[in-house]
Amino acid sequence: MHECEVCGNDYDKPLEITVRGETHYFDSFECAIHALAPRCEHCECKIIGHGIEADGVFYCCAHCASKAGVAGVHDRV
Repeated sequence: MHECEVCGNDYDKPLEITVRGETHYFDSFECAIHALAPRCEHCECKIIGHGIEADGVFYCCAHCASKAGVAGVHDRV
């Protein structure tokens, strides 16, 4: 049994996720996302999908990247 790092639930079937060599345990994808998903630098929402990375900074979409001054990004082509 491992305790979920977010909610503290002791669960017999935890998700075991290793990120950059560090192992984390969660009882659900929801808790894993809450703990591990990066935040958009512009709007601060959790980035669940691919998002955009520019100069080491993460954005949830081209709109937010553009608002933060990143040139040449578009949601649609």
